[in-house]
Amino acid sequence: MKQSRVSILDGNTFVVSDERGDFEGGPGDDAGLFRQDMRFLSKWVLTVNGIRPNLLSTDDQQYFRVRFFGASSTGTIYVDSHVSVTRERAVGTGFHEDVTVQNHGHEPIEAEVRIEAAADFADLFEVKDKLGKKGKLYSRVEKNKLVFGYKRERFNRETWVTTSEPAQVSEDGFFYKVRIPAHGKWSTCVDVLAVNDVERPPQHSTIKERHSNVPHPESSAELKSWIGGAPRLISSFRPLVDTYQQSLLDLASLRFRSPLVGGSPLPAAGLPWFMAMFGRDSLITSYQALPFIPELASTSLKTLAALQSRTTDDFRDSEPGKILHELRLGEMTAFEERPHSPYFGAADSTPLFLVLLDEYERWSGDRAFVQALERPVRAAIRWIDEGGDRDGDGYIEYERRIAATGLDNQCWKDSPDSIAFANGVIAKLPRATCELQGYAYDAKMRTARLARLVFDDPKWAEELESQALALKERFNRDFWIPERQFFAIALDRDKKKVDSLTSNIGHLLWSGIVEPDKAVHCARHLMSDALFSGWGVRTMATTEGSYNPIGYHVGTVWPHDNSIIAAGLRRYGFKMEAARLCRGILDAAQFFKNRLPEAFAGYSRDETHFPVEYPTACMPQAWAAGAPLLLIRALLGLEVKGGQLVVDPAIPAPLGRIELLDIPGPWGRTDAFGRARYDVAA
Repeated sequence: MKQSRVSILDGNTFVVSDERGDFEGGPGDDAGLFRQDMRFLSKWVLTVNGIRPNLLSTDDQQYFRVRFFGASSTGTIYVDSHVSVTRERAVGTGFHEDVTVQNHGHEPIEAEVRIEAAADFADLFEVKDKLGKKGKLYSRVEKNKLVFGYKRERFNRETWVTTSEPAQVSEDGFFYKVRIPAHGKWSTCVDVLAVNDVERPPQHSTIKERHSNVPHPESSAELKSWIGGAPRLISSFRPLVDTYQQSLLDLASLRFRSPLVGGSPLPAAGLPWFMAMFGRDSLITSYQALPFIPELASTSLKTLAALQSRTTDDFRDSEPGKILHELRLGEMTAFEERPHSPYFGAADSTPLFLVLLDEYERWSGDRAFVQALERPVRAAIRWIDEGGDRDGDGYIEYERRIAATGLDNQCWKDSPDSIAFANGVIAKLPRATCELQGYAYDAKMRTARLARLVFDDPKWAEELESQALALKERFNRDFWIPERQFFAIALDRDKKKVDSLTSNIGHLLWSGIVEPDKAVHCARHLMSDALFSGWGVRTMATTEGSYNPIGYHVGTVWPHDNSIIAAGLRRYGFKMEAARLCRGILDAAQFFKNRLPEAFAGYSRDETHFPVEYPTACMPQAWAAGAPLLLIRALLGLEVKGGQLVVDPAIPAPLGRIELLDIPGPWGRTDAFGRARYDVAA
């Protein structure tokens, strides 16, 4: 059985524990206190009289705060427990924990309370890859204070743990021997501060003074304001409303401010492995959220433009004009054992940057914002034509520049086995995946529009449109597989068509690169039993040699992937198919307590009757949280034309009536309504 996890987070700091509040993180285990890509605390275990309290309940309704309720076991159902334990934890630049032990009996008790603590200071890459440390770990004990530390040359990190109540402090943790009167209680406040080279927080006094480890930017009031600022959703199908609210909450929880670029927060990719800046993830999440939370788009665009590459760097897969893939701040990045400072190994983030910029202008009307990004826009187009097209054949392809570092696959399906022929053979590098060409087509068409509207360069607009139309014609010839009636997932090094049937064809519909006579075949394949599980479209069809229902990119169902596919189906007029797809994903959300995971297994709905969890899926994850927002947009048919909102609903029967109130845009705020007209099977 998959072990339950409880996570709280605030910016780039997060804590992952079990349901009692304990954690003992080791190699390959994501448990612990993490900040800026390093684990500052790997062990935190509470015992009372040598026993871990039994879990009664967990309250994790706020993403930055959690309460654990437990009781000491009596060993039999016939004897009541007279001792309860409550732990309230809040995360900030570390975490604060209030521990309360209550005596519900008629006699006073002696209790031994122990908190065991340890810190391994593992870089997040070391945790994932089960690697050892190269520097020196140390610890020291001060009055009511325990310090863990790690030093490697000039790289120095410490964890300070302090307690408000007198304790025996050792290098293993804190020990309290207390007397609790009848019907009385004992409590202590514990602060855990994650300290790096730059930030030296003040000495601890008491938690009532609210030091910097207490959550400050995302307080309950600000969270309420965040939720309240988004459009209000009303539906006769209550699970849709609950899923929408959970999506807004998860997107709020994943916001963080980059220490390298100031300003408003942008979304991290996902907990636990991807609490960092990602180009592709931020861009797609921002696109999904545009009609609901437009500020995510403006912040992501501005930040990614500021970090756009200006040089060629083989180690970082960097070329002029390229938008980054991932930025990390941990030890292995600092010592250039990983190229993520930042790493540019994504062939899709650059065209997606242009797609989002145009979409943002449509939904905001903010031409001044776009005008300020003209230089990054022109640089991005140059990268598509030059750095992206490695061999001059007119297509974007990728291959990492140094074999020992970086990613083999630099598309969203970035696992090593994701780009394979129908017989299961992995395609040779470099690879030109199909969706990259669709993104490039869309990017040039959209940039042509901005060239006319904002940059006052009609000549460039004509050139871009001409290039895009030529790409469309060439693509529909070179990637189409006539005998199977769908587009190849890629062209390999020898320009062979990689002939697996995959969800990528849905991204092609979203981009608009598909000729109409071929679009009907794509829609049919997407909703066939081979690709559509009943819960959503699989990443790879069951008919293909590499298919695995629990393979990361070769058979699982990804909610964000499906939201893009739904938008693509709507673009080409396949309303009923889009409605059926939306229903499947939204039905699945109910089995995950209305929080869609990064991915779930591709088993057929008829086979399992519930969506099966993927064992290492991120939850929450940004573009999974954004998926219901784009699905709602697809259900209501929301588009912007001529500065006005167009509504064209296509809602399946189980969802009843949908109202989306106070949608922001150039019009100010307006509403959209729709009721079910499609009776579609799941």
